[in-house]
Amino acid sequence: MLGGLVPASLPLAVGLIILTTAVIWIGSGWLESSAEQLSAHYGLPPVVQGSIIVAVGSSFPELASVVFTALAGVFDMGVGGIVGSAIFNILVIPALAGLAATGNLETNREIVYKEAQFYMIAVSVLVITFALGVIYVPAPETPPLVGQITRPLAAIPLLLYGLYLFIQWQDVSEYTGAVELSDSIGRQWVTLAGGLLLIVVGVEQLVAAVEYLTHTFGIPEFLAGVTIIAAVTSLPDTLVSVRAAREGRGLTSLGNVLGSNTFDLLVAIPIGVLLIGTVSINFAVAVPMFGVLTLATVLLFGFLRTDLSLTTIEAYVLLVAYGIFVAWVIAETIGVINLVAAT
Repeated sequence: MLGGLVPASLPLAVGLIILTTAVIWIGSGWLESSAEQLSAHYGLPPVVQGSIIVAVGSSFPELASVVFTALAGVFDMGVGGIVGSAIFNILVIPALAGLAATGNLETNREIVYKEAQFYMIAVSVLVITFALGVIYVPAPETPPLVGQITRPLAAIPLLLYGLYLFIQWQDVSEYTGAVELSDSIGRQWVTLAGGLLLIVVGVEQLVAAVEYLTHTFGIPEFLAGVTIIAAVTSLPDTLVSVRAAREGRGLTSLGNVLGSNTFDLLVAIPIGVLLIGTVSINFAVAVPMFGVLTLATVLLFGFLRTDLSLTTIEAYVLLVAYGIFVAWVIAETIGVINLVAAT
């Protein structure tokens, strides 16, 4: 914590959590306000604003966590954090945004049929990529379901994200909304960069503080990774989406959730592979987690499709579903059940 300048302690960890939460809140506010101004200046649709500009920015913590774990040789933990973060994003963030919105959280067919369905394709492609690693590049001297992801395999999800950007570019070219030119466009770019910097620094220190607490109280790494660390790195997404929903911008709120998850799965994980060259993936752990993520996505997809809105009752159902997921992870960790073979 604090770059080793101050000895780690329980009071320091708690104080750092409070301080960095405030820093992340400020950074997410800068990010959202500048993204809104830039989108209006360049004439971007609200869905593109949420799913590309804001989503990529608020996904920096997840990207940083994958890079750090890959360099530290614990890439499995990074992947677990990404998948846990994706489950948190799908179940908790829309629920909190729905509760924060005035009335129902409104959506449209573009969110339901383009963003949500493309995200489900992203999940499938990443599972297929992992499966190809297990089949064609098995890791030596490991259990049968451990494979290696190489740079050529990592290119598969990256190419799919390229298709995603192409689709978004097509929507921008067809968008006929008003363009609001800004005289302070340079300042908005500086504000955007400043917001990203605050988020990255804040989340890095916040994760370090949470990791210290997990070691102090003996919380297993698997449980901490898919729940605590996942929730911590999702904090910027949560703040941005809830604030947008409170201001009546449901499309930006939901677009941020789905776009952030798409970026995490198709870009963040492959970048970790590109940095290292070859990383090992335990398919026995990955598949059950991706199964939960798929079920969570189907649940959210179904709720958004009914009347093209998310009601208060549906928001509470999403929170209950996440509570069930956490209970399952705890049961796996303490050995009550054993559906995930390698935990």
